[in-house]
Amino acid sequence: MRMISITSVVKRMKKNSPLMTMALPGVLFLLAFSYGPMFGILIAFKNYNYEQGIIGSEWAGLKNFEFLFSSGAAWSITRNTLFYNSLFIISGTIMAIALALLLNEISNKLFRGVLQSSYIIPYFISWVVVSSFTYALFNAQNGLLNPILESMNMKPVDWYTDGTYWPFILVIISAWKGVGFSSIIYLASILGINREYYEAADIDGANKWRQVFYITLPHIKPVVIILTILAIGKIFYADFGLFYFLTNQSGLLLPVTDVIDTYVFRTLQVTGDVGMASAAGFYQSVVGFTLVLLANYAVRKLDNENALF
Repeated sequence: MRMISITSVVKRMKKNSPLMTMALPGVLFLLAFSYGPMFGILIAFKNYNYEQGIIGSEWAGLKNFEFLFSSGAAWSITRNTLFYNSLFIISGTIMAIALALLLNEISNKLFRGVLQSSYIIPYFISWVVVSSFTYALFNAQNGLLNPILESMNMKPVDWYTDGTYWPFILVIISAWKGVGFSSIIYLASILGINREYYEAADIDGANKWRQVFYITLPHIKPVVIILTILAIGKIFYADFGLFYFLTNQSGLLLPVTDVIDTYVFRTLQVTGDVGMASAAGFYQSVVGFTLVLLANYAVRKLDNENALF
């Protein structure tokens, strides 16, 4: 029985060898850049010394975590990280699905391709470049936005010292940059739906809205759930470029825009404490992993077929 089992495994591997070969670069990439660096978790529990190395450095126990959580900014940066990422997930998912639905209604493939390309371009623009554009827009002295406000008899705003509007600004710019890329995944799912469902709905007299709610959305629900669960796993990871460069590193905006990643980066610049930075990364990973398990558990309880695992 054992020999038969081994033989069947070998045959299956030969049969799937083209697929395994295609997956090999991705597997090697994960091993090299995701699993290999996990050895560095040790730094989170040590007083890291460059001369002594990771193994030779003295153990610090949980002191690095104590330093992170005893800071007065610990609550605010955690709150900001969760708040903004929750907004990004909700708004980004809704807008990406809406954009995919609109693109699906365009019958001209050439025109649809041009629109898709234009929506994707912002995703590949560096945050440094985006921050230059936003600075030209929001600069209090000679920016483009304040003169427009004055022409409408509204008071000019010192955007980089007043944090009132930044939750809206960050959500809008994050959506502008990422929604186009996300919509491709949903559009691919929509295009994969059997067209016979829509033809039958047309015969029954269902309008476009009913087709969206009763055909399109139920069919793409598994994709939405999977992407949402994966996004929840990164809810403790902020987009560093968005929060660091877009805010022009203004200290007056920190109560509103400071997140875990920017706080750790600034602390690392000042103290050079690699152990504390590693502790923060470890904390983010553990919480993210836990949230993925909880989100998947909730989905499995509500709809077992659409659970990730």
